[in-house]
Amino acid sequence: MAIQKKRYAQVGLGGRSGMYRDAITGKFAHTSEIVGLCDLNPGRLELAGAELAQKGADAPGYLPADFDRMVEETRPDGIIVTVKDSHHDHYIRRAMELGCDVITEKPMTTDADRCRKILETKKKTGQKITVTFNYRYSPPRTQIKELLMSGIIGEVLSIDFHWVLDTRHGADYYRRWHRNKENSGGLLVHKATHHFDLVNWWLSSVPRRVFASGHRRFYTPHVADNVYGLEDRSDRCHTCPEASRCPFQLDLAGNDRLRELYLECEHHDGYYRDRCVFSETIDIEDSMNVAVDYESGVKMSYSLNSFSPWEGYICSFNGSRGRLEHKCQETAYINADGSVPGALEKEGTWIHIYPHWKPAYEVDVWTGEGGHGGADPVMLDYIFDPGAQPDDKYMRAADERAGAFSILTGVAGNISIETGRPVAIQNLAGTIGMPDYPDMPCEGKLPPLET
Repeated sequence: MAIQKKRYAQVGLGGRSGMYRDAITGKFAHTSEIVGLCDLNPGRLELAGAELAQKGADAPGYLPADFDRMVEETRPDGIIVTVKDSHHDHYIRRAMELGCDVITEKPMTTDADRCRKILETKKKTGQKITVTFNYRYSPPRTQIKELLMSGIIGEVLSIDFHWVLDTRHGADYYRRWHRNKENSGGLLVHKATHHFDLVNWWLSSVPRRVFASGHRRFYTPHVADNVYGLEDRSDRCHTCPEASRCPFQLDLAGNDRLRELYLECEHHDGYYRDRCVFSETIDIEDSMNVAVDYESGVKMSYSLNSFSPWEGYICSFNGSRGRLEHKCQETAYINADGSVPGALEKEGTWIHIYPHWKPAYEVDVWTGEGGHGGADPVMLDYIFDPGAQPDDKYMRAADERAGAFSILTGVAGNISIETGRPVAIQNLAGTIGMPDYPDMPCEGKLPPLET
């Protein structure tokens, strides 16, 4: 019997969007099809349509004003939302109101009010929301969940989690629309949503209270002038007289994909993909520190710095029976430049276990191929061909509840930075409900420790 294909329309055709279209027209062509495209930029609409045609697929293009008409005419089962973060809520809600399920890129949205409205619309319509937290599916991160579930360090009591973005990928957030909080919620929402979701899922718990501080001290005119001597800057790399001397230059014309997606399309909407990373108009932080209390009683110390010589993280779990230390180092990349996003450096990725009263040892790290440490292919399997996948004991699929708790940690952090006070999560978006998580070990349910 032939499989009834699921019909998808996609809104937002920037750099991340191609992964979903490529998956649907490639590996999952037997389960899924693209039936509609929507973007505010006519150039990107035309480009995406031409790429589909080369693969033997066909989907009409629509501008945002015609989103409702697209849904009416193409009759999708689901909408894939890959627009600017601050527009996620509009399309998530409207898609559900029109009877469609939603697959949305992270973060689900950017502030508490938008989050509350998404949750209300979900409750009213009963449609399904999938938030694509791909890091859960990365083999090393899944392995951490497996180790913690096994009770290897007992019950987790506290976490030290420190993430660094390098001067290639990290700098890219200051060139794009992410540089302004009204668009992205800042890096505590746009980027750290990945990290906070990982911790929520690793712990099978949710945040209760957040206290944060942050500032921007590197991506500033002061550093441009006094560290790099770039005093004759333009507002963008493409026209900058300092471009040949600036290590942060992004050459849109010199990269075929970036040229097609952005440089050749910018006359339609005036969006410049290569703004100066030292601009005075940037209003997001580049260094952040966050303390989080969880409902399980765990305490976390978290930091995010976006101008490091290397990219990745070090996360340490302190348990009732020992300590687990985990480092992942990622290769450098720029969004949509053709390189694999978030690929892991083998020599810079490890897991160490430090049991109480016994010698420490290293664990062989699980590996995988593909974007974000092997996560993207696994996630796409579960999204577009779930019936062919094994039952997932790790419960990696994320819905609107996980999406809400992830962003609200960052939203609370932003409020705390502004006010200098701790922020209670329960005061932000109303009743959310506990996401679906596996049970975790706790003392009283574990056997006595053998020494």
